[in-house]
Amino acid sequence: MLVFQPLKQNSNEQGEIPALREFLISIVILLKMGCTHLMVPRHVKKILKDHFSKARSLLLLGARQTGKTTLARSTFPRLRYVSLENPDEFRFSQEDPKSWLAQFPKGAVLDEIHRVPSLFSWLQGLIDEKKIKFVLTGSQNILLMEKTSQTLAGRMSILTLPPLTQAEINGHPSKPPEDSLFNPHAPAAHPRGNLLDSILRGGYPEPVTKPANRSFWFSDYIHTYVERNVRQLLNVKDLLSFQRFLSLCAGRSGQILNKASLANDAGLSHGTVGHWLSVLQTSGLVYLLAPYHKNFNKRIIKSPKLYFLDTGLLCRLLGIHQTSEIQHHPLLGAIFETFVVSEIRKTLFNLGREPNLFFWRDQNGLEVDLLVPQGPDFLPLEIKLGQTISGDSFKNLHSWRETTKTPNTPASFLYGGDNEHQREGITVKSWRSL
Repeated sequence: MLVFQPLKQNSNEQGEIPALREFLISIVILLKMGCTHLMVPRHVKKILKDHFSKARSLLLLGARQTGKTTLARSTFPRLRYVSLENPDEFRFSQEDPKSWLAQFPKGAVLDEIHRVPSLFSWLQGLIDEKKIKFVLTGSQNILLMEKTSQTLAGRMSILTLPPLTQAEINGHPSKPPEDSLFNPHAPAAHPRGNLLDSILRGGYPEPVTKPANRSFWFSDYIHTYVERNVRQLLNVKDLLSFQRFLSLCAGRSGQILNKASLANDAGLSHGTVGHWLSVLQTSGLVYLLAPYHKNFNKRIIKSPKLYFLDTGLLCRLLGIHQTSEIQHHPLLGAIFETFVVSEIRKTLFNLGREPNLFFWRDQNGLEVDLLVPQGPDFLPLEIKLGQTISGDSFKNLHSWRETTKTPNTPASFLYGGDNEHQREGITVKSWRSL
């Protein structure tokens, strides 16, 4: 039983009492929501508050089940919360949007806003004329983005909530990748934990906080969201074709995307594959890592690399259920690369930065797995699962320095082992530094 003592009004620290009240209100809201399991603190929360204080309103995007509702309600406990998943609210907002929005003269958290796209034009007037602030949450799909760009451009600060990072799961602060991965003196952040378990678990809050339900959760997520909701968005009636397409995409995570090959294997047209991939991207399920196009007098690969944004979901689509099954899987190297790219991308989102990541590869075999932005420049990162580092491990990083004429640029080699050191002017980093 929780017992709350009366708050003392003679606090010496300005703002201490309001902050504590806000925290207690958040706890009560979460209990009412049924959040009896551990709530992992989200690193983007501070940025969320900062953007809301400066912007005219706020839009929180992300894939289903990344924790948008929990985060919005706990961050803004004084705003009234309404979910458009509620049939009564959904019906009222569609039939009489003006009267429905009139209920919120002090603003509100409007959850699942993409379910009623007609509300965007009404919100425009309230934000412009009455200066009412709203927090909107919605899944990141094409319909939502189109409506947002048409009616709320310049009125709305847009943030993306990714799945949990390793830093959030382990209770460590988010660090910019240029500090955590390219600084030879920065210690590994996560001394505990097993790599394969972390990959198999992924970062969706429910499987992380309720590991006993993990197998059921992923099966339900794939069935209810990936196979049903995304398929409905695509207007795909053939479930088997869509399932085969998803499986083929999973088998290509961490690889150069060849749309012609994917279309041929899936039995689809090239245009259909492009459209389906686009929707998977905007739904927050996959990510296309763009190639770096700057010309160094070499022919370069211009196709992107395909990555899933959560390795827990990726493993399930590949039919991997147990750690013992992933240990000797032929795609484990690509899965590990997917894990690393996803972690870095999520960390940048949590820091309020756009994940302007690239890779570089030419037709002579030179490849740099990831280029991480640092101001106008990029820091090269090689990603390899193996725990044995040979003399050839650094050749691509050395070649990058030579090709770009930047011999002193920081370069790192991230691998699946635990030891960290410097070698041949390269910083060797453990996966634990993510």
